[in-house]
Amino acid sequence: MPGLLRGVARTAVVAGTATAVSNRVSRRQQGRWAAQAQQQAYEQPQGHEQAYQAPPPAAPAAPQADDMSSRIEQLRQLGELKAQGVLTEAEFEEQKRRLLA
Repeated sequence: MPGLLRGVARTAVVAGTATAVSNRVSRRQQGRWAAQAQQQAYEQPQGHEQAYQAPPPAAPAAPQADDMSSRIEQLRQLGELKAQGVLTEAEFEEQKRRLLA
């Protein structure tokens, strides 16, 4: 009977140690993955903020000569930028006002 008890105790110790190590490895991996996800989430909005902070330059002011076809083309480009969400309604109206002035 003492040999059987010793074997059961040894098995319990080995199983407990294996469980503890496995849990520690799992927690460490989850911590690393969470840190990676947080780093990616932190980096990703910055790229979007830069795109919104520095929008592409708007169409230049209309040239002094009355070139109607170039104005129409510039208005078309402004409309496309607004449709893509690059320009807000206010920015679009301002550029349109400058172009038609």
